[in-house]
Amino acid sequence: MIHGGAGDLASIKNNRTAIRYLESIRTTLEYGREILAMGGSALECVEVCVTLLEDDPVFNAGCGSVLNAQGKVEMDAGIMNGADLTAGAVASVSNIANPVQLARLVMAESEHVMLVGKGAIEFGTKLGMKTIEDNYFHTETRLKQLHAAQDKNTTLLDHEALADDKFGTVGAVAWDYGGGLAAATSTGGIINKQAGRVGDSPIIGAGVYADNETCAVSATGYGEDFMRTVIAKAIADYIEITGADATAALRFGIDYLRRKVNGRGGVIMIDRKGYCASGFTTKKMIHGWIEHGGEVSCGF
Repeated sequence: MIHGGAGDLASIKNNRTAIRYLESIRTTLEYGREILAMGGSALECVEVCVTLLEDDPVFNAGCGSVLNAQGKVEMDAGIMNGADLTAGAVASVSNIANPVQLARLVMAESEHVMLVGKGAIEFGTKLGMKTIEDNYFHTETRLKQLHAAQDKNTTLLDHEALADDKFGTVGAVAWDYGGGLAAATSTGGIINKQAGRVGDSPIIGAGVYADNETCAVSATGYGEDFMRTVIAKAIADYIEITGADATAALRFGIDYLRRKVNGRGGVIMIDRKGYCASGFTTKKMIHGWIEHGGEVSCGF
């Protein structure tokens, strides 16, 4: 299952725009299917799927990331393996094309869970990651969004308005043939955010979580809402305590998010039996899924 962000999505009002989103979601899902069919793990699958979405400029992650109040890109990403609860995360990183790959390196090559800013970038370059110039991320659309947000003295989800094109945080969850679960989330954050602001995407238990005994979860929306409710872990705990399936656990999570903080955003998840579920409190969420090797489904 993958998502490309939640919000108003007012620009999804013509077939051409919708097709552009759905083509990217469908292609990524099919690529993930092939990885699993060839014996790849859930962890490998979510890393590759999120990498593909980071490379697509229509989404607010990697090359399509929004700009902060200083006109710079600061990206967050997290990844988690449900088999042993190992996790890696990076926050406030710039000049890295694929933050999810850097997060995976933190998981695999360090004793830490999260690295931030300059330290995270230096860690990655020592292990062979290449840095990218600022102009890789700076686009006319992103500058237009930033200026519009600054004129209104506000911060905004990139799906809320202000530009003709809308983009979104990305995430993936997977269940492999061995019953393994994994999750990954990556984002450029919110438009005109304070420099140094970190959202929920790299926070284990908030924007990303995986445990083979319960579920894998990836969230998208206003990160502060998801951090305050620790929503991904809340959903996993509900399954742990009640034995609920994906649909019931997802319903609990969305209700909890709305009731506690009137949270804005959405969640995708796969439970320990491979069943998918999704929900959102915003008007729409771009997402798609393949359940138990069946047909590709995509929607808003």
